Amino acid sequence: MNFDFPKNEEKILKFWQKKKIFEKSIKQRKKASLFSFFDGPPFATGKPHYGHILATAIKDTVLRYWTMRGYYIPRRVGWDCHGLPVENLIEKELGIKNKKQIEEMGIEKFNGACRSSVFRCVNDFQETLKRVGRWADYKNAYATSDNDYIESVWWVFKKLWDKKLVYKDYRVAPYCPRCGTPLSNFEVNQGYKEIKEDSVYLKFKIKDQRFKNTYFLVWTTTPWTLPGNAGLAINPRADYLKIKEGKENLILAKKRSQVLKGEYKIAGEIKGRELVGLRYEPLFDYFLKIEPKNIENAFQVLAADFVTLEEGTGIVHMAPMYGEDDFKLGKKANLPFYHTIDKNGQFKKEIKEFSGIFVKKADPLILENLKKRHLFYKNEKILHNYPFCWRCDTPLLYYALETWYIRVTEIRKQLTENNKKIRWVPSHIKEGRFGKWLEGARDWSFSRNRFWGAPVPLWRCEKCGSYKAIGAVKELGREMKDLHRPLIDKVFLKCDKCGGRMRRVEDVFDCWFESGSMPYAQWHYPFENKNLVEKTFPADFIAEGVDQTRGWFYTLHILAGALTLKNIGLGKNEPAFKNVIVNGIILDAKGQKLSKRLRNYPDPGNIFNKYGADSMRYFLLASTSIGEDYRISEEAIASVWRGLISTLWNSFIFFRTYQEKNFKPKKNFKPKNLLDKWILSKLHRLNREIIKWMNVYELTKAARLFEDFVDDLSNWYIRRSRRRFQRPENEKEKEEASQTLYESLKKISILIAPFLPFISEEIYQNLKERKGKESVHLLDFPEPNLKLINKTLEKKMEEVRLIVAQAFAERAKAEIKVRQPLGELRIKNYELRSKEELLELIKEEVNVKEIVFDSKIKKEVELDTKITPELEEEGILREIVHSIQVMRKKRGLKPEDKISVYYQGGEKLNKILFERRNFILREIKAENLVQNKEAELDAEKEIRTIPRPARQNLDSPKNSSYNLEIKIGGEVLWLGLIKL
Repeated sequence: MNFDFPKNEEKILKFWQKKKIFEKSIKQRKKASLFSFFDGPPFATGKPHYGHILATAIKDTVLRYWTMRGYYIPRRVGWDCHGLPVENLIEKELGIKNKKQIEEMGIEKFNGACRSSVFRCVNDFQETLKRVGRWADYKNAYATSDNDYIESVWWVFKKLWDKKLVYKDYRVAPYCPRCGTPLSNFEVNQGYKEIKEDSVYLKFKIKDQRFKNTYFLVWTTTPWTLPGNAGLAINPRADYLKIKEGKENLILAKKRSQVLKGEYKIAGEIKGRELVGLRYEPLFDYFLKIEPKNIENAFQVLAADFVTLEEGTGIVHMAPMYGEDDFKLGKKANLPFYHTIDKNGQFKKEIKEFSGIFVKKADPLILENLKKRHLFYKNEKILHNYPFCWRCDTPLLYYALETWYIRVTEIRKQLTENNKKIRWVPSHIKEGRFGKWLEGARDWSFSRNRFWGAPVPLWRCEKCGSYKAIGAVKELGREMKDLHRPLIDKVFLKCDKCGGRMRRVEDVFDCWFESGSMPYAQWHYPFENKNLVEKTFPADFIAEGVDQTRGWFYTLHILAGALTLKNIGLGKNEPAFKNVIVNGIILDAKGQKLSKRLRNYPDPGNIFNKYGADSMRYFLLASTSIGEDYRISEEAIASVWRGLISTLWNSFIFFRTYQEKNFKPKKNFKPKNLLDKWILSKLHRLNREIIKWMNVYELTKAARLFEDFVDDLSNWYIRRSRRRFQRPENEKEKEEASQTLYESLKKISILIAPFLPFISEEIYQNLKERKGKESVHLLDFPEPNLKLINKTLEKKMEEVRLIVAQAFAERAKAEIKVRQPLGELRIKNYELRSKEELLELIKEEVNVKEIVFDSKIKKEVELDTKITPELEEEGILREIVHSIQVMRKKRGLKPEDKISVYYQGGEKLNKILFERRNFILREIKAENLVQNKEAELDAEKEIRTIPRPARQNLDSPKNSSYNLEIKIGGEVLWLGLIKL
């Protein structure tokens, strides 16, 4: 157990690199069937976190498996270089607070800083991925900032444009005022937070003689939108109350009367439709002074089906520029459309009292203003989900603006049909999280008013206003060394319709559009690699985290659905991928999100250095069902190391320790011993089950099978076969056991190779024959021998182990060690009566002299715990033998090493040791057993490094002498061991 797993893994990494094992694994299968894999490009804006490590472990395991199954799998990594993640990083470094400051410093300078930063973290990413064991082509990685990649993105866009799936619209969209750009609905979904905010009830005075001193009671959670109020909406089918509270009358929905503050009287009931058209006094007079278009239609009650009676008052405040429903109803009613806030999220100068104040900071000031004018009714604090920018963490605003959209709603049916062709793991995501998202899919706002991104290849005529989409660089009529802003903005085209000058629209693509184009753009399709792309589309497999169901998975699906709607060479009506594994989120041991500030997770580097990458891989692959959230801790990973890695390694060490120098593995070995047949049956069942689950991408179910098998191998097969290796009755007995254990270890090293690539390599290298493949990862994945699977034997062995466990429980209850032999074990199960080999296993394991079958006993087993003098003496002998064996192991001695043992005890112990010396010598394979504590021996003088009898530092590996004192049968026994 002094073996250094992490250092050995680093040695294996060097071996793979030096011998080009990954390259050979690809090359040797170049003529085989192709297995297509798309690797989602990560943002290289920091060091990789556990989410990246989890995804890479899943990808690498699947790809290693299918490679060993005989497929040709080229693996190329890529880097997501554009978009807000990179821009935000540079803004922090340069101290930039908003979009305006970028424009002031110059787009060229800002984009230059973005470009130079992109690959800063790539080395860290690559080194971590390589340390985990991820095999990929790192030298030929693609980058979304490459001209070739951008040109393919343009080609994708042009195809959508030609199919009339692109349009421009003025509507309310989620908007980040700090980044100065709209976001798509699936981006918004990534940034929700649960926050406490004011829930405010306000009074709007009615301007109708029939309703003297009467107010509409209106509810809102966004006070900052009140200066932009243009109307009120009610449910025309609902019943409303007019209530008298003090000197005032209030109108609200009948079903919402519980929101009223105190005592009140009902002054009447009104149908919702009767309120439609009523006018009211505006809370603020800004619109009256500004007089925007359609001001004459403002400040009246409108009918709206979206008004619910589940919350608020049944009367909704309408600010058409800051709400989707408000915008649609405002259009229908010709309400005035005027922005009271600018694109920085600050009130405009026309809104004098709040001019220049950010909307969220203005909320309390607005409420204070209304309180002074007695238009405030009450407020409450509510806990609700609010969207924040997924990158800069600024509260998002729903803001009316002009942006470009893809008509996702037009192809939604096709997207749903394509989803049916995909295998999702876990399966519930297909109809659940992803399927339901598709059902409600909206048109995709794909343009961003930003700088560092692939420019939208759309030019608009300054004269006639017509547009032209570009799908290839050659269509520009000039060479372009760089397709980014601001150089691309200086390219002007001639209008085909009127001959006027065409200027490019300033927008860049949403970075999700670029990553969704990855299947085509990574190979510069269709300008290059046309056959390769069409051959690899759709992907056989992809994998990422659950957040990508509304990110990369979604954009891949949309673009593939749009591009294959009419055959363009990629296939007809196909999804982008056939199989997808969706992993959950990694949390800390208490279920909290991982946080750099809280430091609530172990550093990945420390884990690699302590337990190795295999331990982390297996924890990530086996600890949690795919799709569920992971709870990570150092102890959890250490448990994997103890439970599986070290147990498997110790099984191999056991074999190597007792392996004969002239041992040669036999082909088509047929076992005769019951234990051998049993473990080989379990081995081939394991083989069959792994293939079964891996073929349907159920990694967790496959990975967990190894724990049970390694436990069976170590804690039952090797335990019960130990005598056959250490003290065989004949050479044939040891030969059969050695052949079985060799075959088990060799095959497990191959089966486990995709999951634990390092320890599998190390075991294989120590077991492989001279003419064997250079690496375990160059082998074919084995097929099970179904004839060796013996279900009946496995069931009987399970019964045996259950009986043993019950007998051990009886021993524990009586506080009797297992090394102490007992006389009799009574068994209720008569089915084992004729199974002599199985009964012998029980006798040896439970350490009893006799097994008796008795159907009258109350329990399944009963253990005779009476210890006779003869049994006691045998127990003492076993304890002595065990102690000497422990001493041998502590000194790192091999079975063939010759030793002398010295002892000194009380009268009783000395007598037992003297009389049974031949038995002890045979059991411990010693040359001498001498009663002498003080003798100075020549052999000992040469090798002993510590004086006797007071010995120190017994654990030093340099010592070949060792002693200990143990208490047996009430007497103290001194034992000394010398290597000869």
